[in-house]
Amino acid sequence: MSDPRYTPLRERHEALGASFTDFGGWQMPVRYTSDLAEHHAVRQAAGIFDISHMAEFTVRGADAAAYLDHALAGRLSALAVGKAKYSLLLAATGGIIDDVIVYRLENADFLVISNAGNRDAVREALDARVEAFDVKVADVSDDYALIAVQGPQSEAILAATTGISAVSIPWAEQKYYAWAAATFNGRSLLLARTGYTGEDGFELLVAADDAVALWDAVLAAGASHGLVPAGLAARDTLRLEAGMPLYGHELTRDTKPVQAGLGRVVVSAKEAFVGKDAVEAAPDAPVLVGLVADGKRAGRAGYSVVDAEGAVLGEITSGALSPTLGHPIAMAYVTPSSAAEGTAVFLDVRGTSIPATVTALPFYRRTK
Repeated sequence: MSDPRYTPLRERHEALGASFTDFGGWQMPVRYTSDLAEHHAVRQAAGIFDISHMAEFTVRGADAAAYLDHALAGRLSALAVGKAKYSLLLAATGGIIDDVIVYRLENADFLVISNAGNRDAVREALDARVEAFDVKVADVSDDYALIAVQGPQSEAILAATTGISAVSIPWAEQKYYAWAAATFNGRSLLLARTGYTGEDGFELLVAADDAVALWDAVLAAGASHGLVPAGLAARDTLRLEAGMPLYGHELTRDTKPVQAGLGRVVVSAKEAFVGKDAVEAAPDAPVLVGLVADGKRAGRAGYSVVDAEGAVLGEITSGALSPTLGHPIAMAYVTPSSAAEGTAVFLDVRGTSIPATVTALPFYRRTK
């Protein structure tokens, strides 16, 4: 068993009293104070997350765009410089190896960010798909740190952060799923207006040895704006409310994109891409739905979804008592015949049958 890995911010987390948990082989902060306090801070003000465990890959060369069209399910060649796009890396069987975000830095220069636990699998798949393309793929994960600032106050906090300068696009003009170049203490900083919470926010990519100084500077700027450090527990309830899938829960190698509601991500009109011939799911394959219930008892991953007679309809992949909404929510894979919005089902919560209703995702949308 390999030794646990830590991000460059380990000492900062320890000083803040963080509790740690294993996540994809990394020891990551699960909470600093309380899950609820950190969750509500992100919804109402802002939270700062260390997500330096995420993996980064550069894709460069004359054929970079064509290569990504072949390697991923989306049409990345249509992505404009300065923009970002959510996409899927599929296996030849049509299952999902990982979900990724791709940033077009220049015409022939892209950045791909994947999940920490899938770093090796993504690297192997990307390397295997280079084939005859004039492109160079490099795993640069260890060179960078990634810090997320999420919440309605995030823009104001970053605009006030000492050391961030030379921002290429005025703050108010930066768009969602786009990025701007900047510097932090004179060194390169990428400001991506992306996130995993359902709120406005940014993900900041810097050299690993700049992480501590940037973390400190953002925390200082955020002190008067309600910014708090937030851990993986709050991140999980935030992304669940926003209906965002988590690899290993809603997405797996056995999951086809259409089952997860991600059919729109797949550009089947492309002449060829890995997984194209196998991407369609069987008509009776389970599909992902949202579930809401009354009371306070939440279904958790692995719990069964059943009908009134107790027949199993599917299984919960993620579930929690929603801090924002005040009632239990869950995502689950269920039979297509029970997937229509408004369908009444039951959650088998440790032997107790809890009434629930199929609902559209997401559960929560921020007010813009």
